[in-house]
Amino acid sequence: MTSYIPTLGTPISELETPALVLDLDALEHNYEHIASLYADTVCKMREHAKNVKTPAVLRKQIEAGGTVGGVCAAKVTEAEVMVEGGITDVLITSQAVTEDKIAGICSMAQAADVKVAIDDPRNVQWISEISNRAGTDVGLVIEVNTSMNRAGIRGPDEGITLARMATELPGVTFRGVMSHQSIAGEPDRETRFEEGRRWMQQCIDAKRAIEDAGFPVEIVSTGETFTIDVAPEMPEVTEVQGGTYALMGTGSTYMEDFQFAGKILTTVVSRPDSHTAIGDVGYRALAAPGGVLPDLEGHTEVTVDSLAPDHIVLTSDGIMPLEVGDQFMLLSAQQDILVNRWDQFIGIRNGVVEDVWPILARGCHH
Repeated sequence: MTSYIPTLGTPISELETPALVLDLDALEHNYEHIASLYADTVCKMREHAKNVKTPAVLRKQIEAGGTVGGVCAAKVTEAEVMVEGGITDVLITSQAVTEDKIAGICSMAQAADVKVAIDDPRNVQWISEISNRAGTDVGLVIEVNTSMNRAGIRGPDEGITLARMATELPGVTFRGVMSHQSIAGEPDRETRFEEGRRWMQQCIDAKRAIEDAGFPVEIVSTGETFTIDVAPEMPEVTEVQGGTYALMGTGSTYMEDFQFAGKILTTVVSRPDSHTAIGDVGYRALAAPGGVLPDLEGHTEVTVDSLAPDHIVLTSDGIMPLEVGDQFMLLSAQQDILVNRWDQFIGIRNGVVEDVWPILARGCHH
């Protein structure tokens, strides 16, 4: 049995469902907005590959403009897919501490400008030793903890120590600092700017301390979708690790400049009563992070009641507008979890299939 791949030109009404579809007009709108916003700024986009996982789609933002010419990736294997897919500038935003992963980074460094996040002196030593033996050079970017309270240095003195090691040891080059922030709820513009500036300033403060100690900082990679318009107003920020903006999620609708591009097409397979409909997709193919269920596009009167492994239960206060055989679109709260559950994007424009892209970094957790 082979995977289902629709023929180009197939009407959306004839697609087998469920299907992960990519609204190409919406995607291009989002990418063009970034290209315009960052056209004349020092700050540029470094799109996060974990949300799209597909080099061909990620390259569309690079081609549209407004970027550093590369992407970031959450994992080493994810980065390998990007380099194999022709992307030659990658920042790995998680620490890699085992010999096999560091060796993989060194292998990529022979074909691309590869950088990896660090926050521990032992890790710097390990990367240096393995990279030096391989005859390669790996860029090191110091992660600064801000609002996430996971990895990252907790003070500027730690950053100075790491920068000194990365400058003095062979096989590595100190490149800069990075951080990532989060924000809860549906903040207004004033709140986004206030919170974004506060957290990103911590990364800038670490950068300044490292420079004051005599170590030049090339990269300040700090930002995400909620600070896409905040970061360019902070002169020392050089790049933003935006992810959600490309496909969008229901948790980020307050970012009104962006449109929903990633959607799940599904079909009503049962209507047990006048207020209920059952669709042919469930939690094996959908993402409901923190229990946040997906929304229906264009049907505000219909809500998602629950998810089973392969079915979705829809309810309506009035008469259910969906009949058996009707198609409908679902919008997910978080795209990186959703995309990781699918083999391909089906690109749709004007109601027909224009392209199909395999999701090559699906399952790259290592």
